[in-house]
Amino acid sequence: MTKAEAQHDAELNKIAASQGAASPLIFSVDLRKEELIIPSDFRQDNECIMRGGLPNFFAKIKAGQDVTIAFIGGSLTQANYCYRMQVSTYLQACYPAVKFKWINAGVAGTGTDLGAFRIQEQVLSQEPDLVIIDFAVNGAYAEGMEGMIRQIIQHDPYTDICLIYALLGDQTKLYRNGIIPSHIKALEALADHYNLPAVHLGMEVARLESQDKLLWKGDKEAAAKRILFSTDGIHPLKAGGDLYAAAIARGMNKMKALSKVAVHPLPRPLISSDWDVAGMYYPSDIADFDDKWTAVPTEQSKLKAFNGWFDTLMVANDAGAQCSFTFEGDILGLFDIGGPEVGQLEIWVDGHQIDLQKLHLTGFQPYQMAAADKGITLLNRFNAFCNNRYRGQYDLITVPTGKHEVSFRISPLKADKRTVLGPSQHEDIDRYPAKYDASTIYLGRILLRGKPILKTAGKIRNMKPNNVFNDRGQ
Repeated sequence: MTKAEAQHDAELNKIAASQGAASPLIFSVDLRKEELIIPSDFRQDNECIMRGGLPNFFAKIKAGQDVTIAFIGGSLTQANYCYRMQVSTYLQACYPAVKFKWINAGVAGTGTDLGAFRIQEQVLSQEPDLVIIDFAVNGAYAEGMEGMIRQIIQHDPYTDICLIYALLGDQTKLYRNGIIPSHIKALEALADHYNLPAVHLGMEVARLESQDKLLWKGDKEAAAKRILFSTDGIHPLKAGGDLYAAAIARGMNKMKALSKVAVHPLPRPLISSDWDVAGMYYPSDIADFDDKWTAVPTEQSKLKAFNGWFDTLMVANDAGAQCSFTFEGDILGLFDIGGPEVGQLEIWVDGHQIDLQKLHLTGFQPYQMAAADKGITLLNRFNAFCNNRYRGQYDLITVPTGKHEVSFRISPLKADKRTVLGPSQHEDIDRYPAKYDASTIYLGRILLRGKPILKTAGKIRNMKPNNVFNDRGQ
């Protein structure tokens, strides 16, 4: 992988740091308030690769039926104006007689691994007609992408899927030379295998940069009369987002000729079907909690900014507080909230506290069970991004395939948070030491690649991942 293809540590840190609060899952478009993009006359044949197109989506559009569009991705998806709101406004303006429902399943700083766990609850529960997937800058882990694609088709083979590929700064050089970054090639192999359309968002951007009409990264002063795409080399400003959205609009216009209803077949997996069974679960649905835990509705709490992901959190702050569950599979994890007061967890599997060792795979970095004294003994929910702020975060742990009894227990050992933060971030911990001197856990979801096995009387066995919102009043 060349320098222009790789994600550097600084870029990975920016992506991780973008994790923050939730956005509402359902959003609206107000044509009176939004500026309408006008796709340019940029033409490059491989900007949009149509393949099977979006036949069912455009068939419903043509018939004037209601349509639901879901966007799933990382921070570029979650943010309003990196492209999502512009694309939504454009489509609403193009088809004013159609009633659209818009879904924002963007979770900043996360990749296709978490995407595969959460797609049932956050996307498929809404019965989308079109799912637009954007994870090219967030690791682009191909196995997780295949899991999302397969889960969508298994849920409803008439749901259309479109992959979109944003880029990092150095990658504009590759596009100028007619080269597709290798991690995007891996996603393109999946698009080929499942006959899905894809749009490269950065081709016009690369051309404008080569003509000195665009500055990829900088400030207004440095940009002068040029378009300023971003200040950090990753997240486009609105002007950059307009260019990304224009590429998607051109792709949509190219694909609208295909409007004959078609079933998306489910071929044999190109890489793996392991991620077909990834799901996330309400903790209270599958786990048993001791009396040290409390169910806290986020809407009435200081963490109400996370209500878009978690309507309720399981919260505990006492050493030894424990929750336990049983599942059959090979990956477990938690999707929780980090912050100044969060603590550390002991992880117990099949009656033994396990040590953990981080795996460093491209786009997928779970922990694995480590030999004694070869890893860390506690899963710390506090990190350098938790300085005086709250953030959604997740971690995954691989275990041997099979049936496992698992417990999360709050450790009596407190993390050295000053060391975690480093000298440059000591102001807040020095000013409010009591805020950091705690071991709270805010558990939002349990993640499983496999199936939970329910032990508590009255709970339904063989439970599927959360894919219905209505029974919780949402």
